[in-house]
Amino acid sequence: MPPVGLGVLLLISVSVCYWVPAGCYANGKVTKVCGSMEPHHDVHGQTAHSPYHLETNTTTFSPGESIKVILTGTSFFEGFLLQARDAANQGSVTTVGTFTLTNRNKAQLLTCNKHQDSAVSHTSNARQTEVCVIWNAPADAPKQVQFFVSVVTHYNVFWVKLPGPVIYQHGVAPHPPQSDTTPPPVQPTTTPTILTGQINILNLRHFSLQSVIFELSGPAEGYIAFALSWDTWMGNDDVYMCVKDGDRVSVSAAFVSGRTHPEDQSQFGLSSVLWRLADGAIQCRFSRPVKLVNQEAARYDLDQDYFLFLTNGHAQYGKVWKHSHQPLISTHNKRITGPPEVLRGSRGPIIMKMHGALMLLAWMLTGSVGTVIASFYKPDWPNQTLLGQKVWFQVHRGLMVLTVTLTIVAFCLPFFYRKGWSKHAGVHPYLGCCVLTLSLIQPTMAAIRPSADSHRRYIFNWAHWGIGSVTEIMAVAAMFLGIRQSSLPLPQPWATHVLIGYVTWLASFRIEGAAMYLCVTLTVVCLTNSNGVS
Repeated sequence: MPPVGLGVLLLISVSVCYWVPAGCYANGKVTKVCGSMEPHHDVHGQTAHSPYHLETNTTTFSPGESIKVILTGTSFFEGFLLQARDAANQGSVTTVGTFTLTNRNKAQLLTCNKHQDSAVSHTSNARQTEVCVIWNAPADAPKQVQFFVSVVTHYNVFWVKLPGPVIYQHGVAPHPPQSDTTPPPVQPTTTPTILTGQINILNLRHFSLQSVIFELSGPAEGYIAFALSWDTWMGNDDVYMCVKDGDRVSVSAAFVSGRTHPEDQSQFGLSSVLWRLADGAIQCRFSRPVKLVNQEAARYDLDQDYFLFLTNGHAQYGKVWKHSHQPLISTHNKRITGPPEVLRGSRGPIIMKMHGALMLLAWMLTGSVGTVIASFYKPDWPNQTLLGQKVWFQVHRGLMVLTVTLTIVAFCLPFFYRKGWSKHAGVHPYLGCCVLTLSLIQPTMAAIRPSADSHRRYIFNWAHWGIGSVTEIMAVAAMFLGIRQSSLPLPQPWATHVLIGYVTWLASFRIEGAAMYLCVTLTVVCLTNSNGVS
């Protein structure tokens, strides 16, 4: 391969590993973490009780003997790393013995610390619940050996260095092995408990002068969350989430620096965590101190005034997805430790509702009626005028000027709300810019159009019709995209059905008008030819 091609291939390989954090380890080549046994997944390992278990077919062994080791789980796992170490000297990262595979499709052998076949890992991120391997005791085996395993349920949920069974050489009296790690702190129970509350409800009540109890409930389709914010904009918010992960719920706190994925997700500062999954709803409860002594994470003190955000969305394998609707935002800020109050809020800002209403009014009513008037009502009121012009023309011009005016006003409102360009609205704002530009071209062309008897008048007629048709098509596309914007929470699928009905009605008029025009044209041509022949 040429050097340039080789360099490009190397660059692509390195870039893929950096772009997809889990992709470089999905193949199980995890020798870089043989010592710590901790996945490099940018999140902390779980401290709650693990659903995975290691077992052996014996508790004693002799040098040279083969021992069966089985990893099982009550839930699926996507990755693992299994090792055997000296139980009396766990501070050392030196592995003991070698492994033999029983199924090469599920597992592979690794070389840890230059010790060939001293560890076992997964071969892909395929989900499985059981792996069986054979451990071979070396001739210089220590008197007691303990197995350890790290298990990855999915990318951001994993357990590090779970202790497995200890096996002893024949004649060695069993005794508890030493530990090289500090025992994990006692975790609050996560046993499902009945909680009060209704769907989409956030309850706050004082537990003492030093802490506050939060209760949160909502649809069990993924996650529910609330945030404390200094203003009504997403960004720099203290977030608390209850995330469904299979048949469990993960309760954690995080920080959102902008319209991005939550950062520093952990249970720091949370206690008395309880949750429940029942009747299609998530319910969770936890306690949090009013003030945190050690600010290891970006947590706000609860004796300040904050706006409250409440939202829900989908989650997959415990990882939250962007919510499809604007969060419910309280109408005013509230002191958490203040007197009880029922807060009201809105998912859609008034200014964005006005934007949607004006655009729909312009392009589903005034613009459409103005086009229909110009297409079908020219022969009507042939001898009547309105302000010196034919009636159909004045009505058409008035409606189209109103349409352009409504479009200009509606176009400006999102800029006032966002204080700039919206970076998260997809193609919708670009279509809006095109619609506004074409809408302004139409009256400009009409103002400089040739007279009715000019030989160039047909150019204006075709250009006016063509640009108008393109503008309508773009406006319809923008409306379809706009009704699904998170800042305009319209009821679905009814909003889409209404818009489809409008487009069908508009298309039927266009088809009927084109058919009538074709029939009239053919009739005129036939009559002309007939008169010529006669």
